[in-house]
Amino acid sequence: MVAGNGNGNGNGLFYPIVGFASFVAFIYMSFGDLWGSFQTAPKNELSFVERNGTQFLLDGKPFYINGWNSYWLMDHAVNEDSKPRIRAMLKAGSKMGLTVCRTWAFNDGAYHALQLSPGRFDERVFRALDHVIAEAKHHGIRLLLSLVNNLQAYGGKTQYVKWAWEEGVALSSSNDSFFYDPSTRIYFKNYVKTVLTRKNTLTGIEYRDDPTIFGWELINEPRCITDPSGDTLQDWLEEMSAFVKSIDNKHLTTVGLEGFYGLKNPKRYDVNPELWAAELGSDFVRNSKISTIDFASVHIYPDHWFHDKELEDKLKYVAKWMESHIEDGDNDLKKPVMFTEFGLSSENKDFKPSQRDRFYKTVFDIIYKSAKKKGAGAGSFVWQFFVEGMEEFNDEFGIVPWESPSTYKLITEQSCRLAQLGVMPSQNRQLRKLCLHRH
Repeated sequence: MVAGNGNGNGNGLFYPIVGFASFVAFIYMSFGDLWGSFQTAPKNELSFVERNGTQFLLDGKPFYINGWNSYWLMDHAVNEDSKPRIRAMLKAGSKMGLTVCRTWAFNDGAYHALQLSPGRFDERVFRALDHVIAEAKHHGIRLLLSLVNNLQAYGGKTQYVKWAWEEGVALSSSNDSFFYDPSTRIYFKNYVKTVLTRKNTLTGIEYRDDPTIFGWELINEPRCITDPSGDTLQDWLEEMSAFVKSIDNKHLTTVGLEGFYGLKNPKRYDVNPELWAAELGSDFVRNSKISTIDFASVHIYPDHWFHDKELEDKLKYVAKWMESHIEDGDNDLKKPVMFTEFGLSSENKDFKPSQRDRFYKTVFDIIYKSAKKKGAGAGSFVWQFFVEGMEEFNDEFGIVPWESPSTYKLITEQSCRLAQLGVMPSQNRQLRKLCLHRH
C-alpha cells in the first residue's frame, strides 16, 4: 500500500501511561528472568542480520521481527519543518520494542524526487535518506528499504516507462514494459548501483556496508498483468536480485510480493482470495524460490480482497492465508517468511478500533506460534504508523499507535514475547528497558 504526497507540520509526541499498570505487571511476570541471558554490546554497534534456513540470525541467535511501515521517512526528512518527525517516529518505534522499519528508498520524478531523471539525483533528498539511516542507527532500529514501486505513487514503474518513452527508446507505453524493456532495466540497474554504493554523508559508511539496513526489497507489490504466465516478472526478479547481490552480498534481499499464488500453483484455488489473484503475473512460491532471494514477503489486506465478509470470516481467512505461506516457507522454500504489510481498514461499515486490535492479535499470535516451533514465520510489519499532525498523509489503515492504549499494549507485548524466543538486540536499549527493566 502507498499513500499520497503532501505537506504538514508535526506536533510533539505523547506516550500514554493509561492502562499501563497491568502491562508492567505482565512484562515482569513474563520476562523478568531474561536479564541474565543477554550481554551488552558496544553502544550502537549493529551487526548484519543473516539467514540460516528458515530463521534470521543476529549475532548467531534467532531473530524474530516485530516491525512497522512508515513509508514517508525520506520524504519528510527533506524539509526542516517536517524533519523532526523522523526522530519522533523512530524513537517511538524503539520505545515499543520494534526492531525493523520498512520504508521507501525511492522517489522517482515526483515531489521531493530522489531520482529526477535516469541517473540524475537530488543531493538534498539523498541527504534526507542519509539522515533516516543515521537516525535509525541511533535508535537501534534497522531498515528494510524498498527500491521501486509497482504503483504510481512516488513515480514507480510508470515513471521509468515514461522516461524511456520521452527519450524515444521505449518498446511500449505499457507500464509492464518496465519489466522487459532493456532501457528501463538499465535505468533501474543504474539507480540500484547508485543507492547501494552511496556513502552516507553523516556516518561515512556506504549503504551496502551499513548493518543498519536490514535488507533490500526489489519492488513494492509487483504485478505484470500483461503476462499472467509469470515468466516476464520471474525473469526480471532473477536478473535484478542477482544484480543486487553482485554489488552487495552482505544484506538480505526480498521481492516485495503480495503473496498471491500463480496460475500453475494449485493453492490458487483454495488459498488465493479469488480467481483474479492468480492472473497478476506473480507467484509466491516460484518468485520466492530464486536463489538470490533470501526471504519471502507477503501482504495481508482482507478488506481490499473481500467486501462482503464479516470480521469473523475475515480473521479466519487471515489465519489460513498466513499459515499457508508459513507452510510454504517451512516445507518448500526453506526460507523465512515475513508479512511485510498488514492492515485493517477504518472505512469498513461499523468499524471499531477493537476490531483492528483483534486483527493485529490474529497476526501476532500466528507469528508467535510459528516462532515457538522455530518455523518460517519470521515477523510482521503493521501498515502503517504516523506521528501526530500527519492526518493528511494517512490512509484508511494508518494509526498513531500510542493514541490507543490497547493497541500499544498488543504491539509491545509482541515485541517482548518474540525477544524471549530469540535474541534481545542489545543495541536497542529501549527494547531491553521495555522487556527486562519494568519491575
